[in-house]
Amino acid sequence: MTSPQPADQSTIRGKPFSWRFTTPLFIGSALNPINSSMIATALVPIATGLHVSIGQTAALVTALYLASAIAQPTAGKVAEVFGARRVFLVGIALVLLGGVVGGVAYSLTMLLIARVLIGLGTSCAYPTAMMLIQRRATAAGMEKPPGGVLGGLQIAGIATAALGLPIGGVLVDGAGWHWVFLVNIPVALIALAAALTWIPPDPPQQAPKNGRGVISHIDLTGIIGFALAMTALLAFLFSISQPRWGMLAAAVVLFVALTGWELRAAYPFLDVRLMVRNGPLTRTYLRFALVGLCVYVVLYGITQWLEAGRGMSALGAGLLLLPMSVISGVVVAPLSRRNLVRGPVIAAALASLAGSVGVLLLTSRASIVLIVAITLVFGVALGTAASGNQIALYTQAPPEQLGVASGLFRTFGYVGSIASSAITGIIFHTGVSDGSLHLIALIMIGVSITAVTLSVLDRTLRNPGRPTQPSR
Repeated sequence: MTSPQPADQSTIRGKPFSWRFTTPLFIGSALNPINSSMIATALVPIATGLHVSIGQTAALVTALYLASAIAQPTAGKVAEVFGARRVFLVGIALVLLGGVVGGVAYSLTMLLIARVLIGLGTSCAYPTAMMLIQRRATAAGMEKPPGGVLGGLQIAGIATAALGLPIGGVLVDGAGWHWVFLVNIPVALIALAAALTWIPPDPPQQAPKNGRGVISHIDLTGIIGFALAMTALLAFLFSISQPRWGMLAAAVVLFVALTGWELRAAYPFLDVRLMVRNGPLTRTYLRFALVGLCVYVVLYGITQWLEAGRGMSALGAGLLLLPMSVISGVVVAPLSRRNLVRGPVIAAALASLAGSVGVLLLTSRASIVLIVAITLVFGVALGTAASGNQIALYTQAPPEQLGVASGLFRTFGYVGSIASSAITGIIFHTGVSDGSLHLIALIMIGVSITAVTLSVLDRTLRNPGRPTQPSR
């Protein structure tokens, strides 16, 4: 496994978290959420250009979600063995390749390959960024990195999701749908050059010297089992309007088998004992998924309602939701600088509940001001959830497993967003109306009440800290 990683001491004595160090990490972390939402504006033009149905192009959304949900914790595990900077650079290279493949694509198959490459590549950024930040803080003698660094990572990694809609709309309207993929090329090149120049090389790794040792240390069997189980679960969630119960049964069986394997593995990919023992970390994952579900319902469900109920264009709907992204970033910055946990976590759940009640009041005759006000409330929910739960994650996860723990944090976020897609798919299946929107709002209220309960009753949030028990 990776030994403690020293950093360049001259840099550490100066300003360890300068803009040079953080810039490539922030750019890399922003690529996944922006690509996740940007494709929404291109699905119809892609269907027209490739002469396929819109239903078929929905696979482009599924491909990135599936690749990301699996690859986030996997990237963290591989980085523990081979080094965080190396995995970060490989991820950026995959994004670059995905941009090229998508930019020259002439078939849906090529686009699917491009989306998988982009999903795998962008998924490497967040867990490795968390590891690099932790390594830097340790070398500088800090218990925690400056709050602004983690806050900036959250702004880049989550609050930018809403930016994908207007960016995609501008690119598609102005240059064509290929540019939804091509735009990754210059951004990836900038991130790659910055990382090579400003992120110090990984120190010598105490990695296994043969193939069998590598397979054991990264727990390849566990990774494959997790990938199969997540694929079955997400296949069920994406088909929930016409449920494929066989996929749900397969997911349950695979997760049970995975648990049995991980309990015996020498270097488990998913440390089941840790997750059972570390209740605070597990609750952090659940809270983040629940609030994320409500936020993504607004991000995508309200967008559909605006287009169908009010006749707005995709670009117009995207611009209308842009303030949500802005306010979430504004909220993250001051909270992160103070390393606050409990207050922001509770505020996120309460804001989600208040916003959900607001959605219940919406009608097709509602004023734009009211709609923007409700999205701003969810912007507060997103910003406070991102800030509080990420700092909780950093303090609750064992330092040697921060990469996998950070990846799982994002995976739970994806499960929340996919569940939101499933909910809107079921309820909007027969038509988008005020009544169907209100039914979604009732579900959101129930989800938010659960999040409030998990937040208010969690006493460990009063004084979060590193686990004192060994991870194995």
